[in-house]
Amino acid sequence: MPPRLDNEKFSNRLDTAAKARAEMLAKAKARAEAAKVNFASKAQERAGIAAAREERAAKRAEEKRLAAIEAEKRRAQEEEQRRLAEIEAKAQAEREHDERIAAQEALEFEQKAKRDARYAARKAQKKKGR
Repeated sequence: MPPRLDNEKFSNRLDTAAKARAEMLAKAKARAEAAKVNFASKAQERAGIAAAREERAAKRAEEKRLAAIEAEKRRAQEEEQRRLAEIEAKAQAEREHDERIAAQEALEFEQKAKRDARYAARKAQKKKGR
């Protein structure tokens, strides 16, 4: 808006002010139009970002679910292996116990056989000595 001259007529000043208001309104309308166009593209961009975020979240949830299933399978497998190892350990302990008992019985039998042999030898000596 050019500076106002003192000798301007009132009607000219009114026209100049109306033109200035019209220019400001046109600028505001142009900015609003640009904002509307920009708004639509920004909204579309935001919707795309939100969809991608939801897709990533769903993918992470699925990965977590699969990892949980895998962990449960692994835990069950480890539990089964532990149970089988425990059964095998019990069976091994029982076998070792049976072997110790058999060895002890064999030793006792051998000692009895030696004792009987000594007894029989003593009896034979007494018989000869008569």
